[in-house]
Amino acid sequence: MKIVVCIKQVPDTKGGVKFNPDGTLDRGAMLTIMNPDDKAGLEAALRIKEENGAEVTVLTMGLPKAEEVLREAMAMGADKGILVTDRVLGGADTWATSTTIAGALRNIDYDLIITGRQAIDGDTAQVGPQISEHLDIPVISYAQDIKIDGDSVIVQRQYDDRYHELKVKMPCLITALSELNEPRYMTPGGIFDAYEKEITVWGRADLKDVDDANLGLKGSPTKIAKASDKVRKGAGEKVALDGAEAATYIVGKLKEKHVI
Repeated sequence: MKIVVCIKQVPDTKGGVKFNPDGTLDRGAMLTIMNPDDKAGLEAALRIKEENGAEVTVLTMGLPKAEEVLREAMAMGADKGILVTDRVLGGADTWATSTTIAGALRNIDYDLIITGRQAIDGDTAQVGPQISEHLDIPVISYAQDIKIDGDSVIVQRQYDDRYHELKVKMPCLITALSELNEPRYMTPGGIFDAYEKEITVWGRADLKDVDDANLGLKGSPTKIAKASDKVRKGAGEKVALDGAEAATYIVGKLKEKHVI
């Protein structure tokens, strides 16, 4: 069984974010982490590997420094890493990103593709389903549990206060929630092994069945009107009241905001 996990190196928002003049993120100037939903997807793949036997390949699109997140994934237990990087791919929105990743995936044998539900730097939840459309394979999103049953997967799909249980034949794509599991830590031995392995690097020329018109910033139909760091909240209103008056005041404010 062959599993490909699509992961993304995202800004560590605790350290703040920085923007380029065109409104895109200045990824080279920020501290980075593996996207949380993607890490849960990787953990799910590693558990399938342990329980059923599988080869796990991690794939990412990004700057050359995105090799770091592939090394982390291999230190956790992934077998291979593929980095898709090229200047012409920069500034991509979800459409251009999914087009690029699908072009890379067409070079790989796979039974199951796992992506995170969404990335914390965009929160669109679009790339995973778009990849499945490009590849013409079924997709199950918002996975909170994954099991393998022969040539099929059984997935609990989160839905409001309940879940759908779906069974789909492979090949297919699943988008994982961060709540799916608790990802493992890297091991010292895993870290040494990860840095002894070779990362496969692909550029534009290695993408299969893609049009230049759908790549990078020029191929992105989404245009950024304005970008800014998180807005800081003001100090708020402060009052000095005794217990009874404070209770009356709070209830009044809740009614004013139509909370009660």
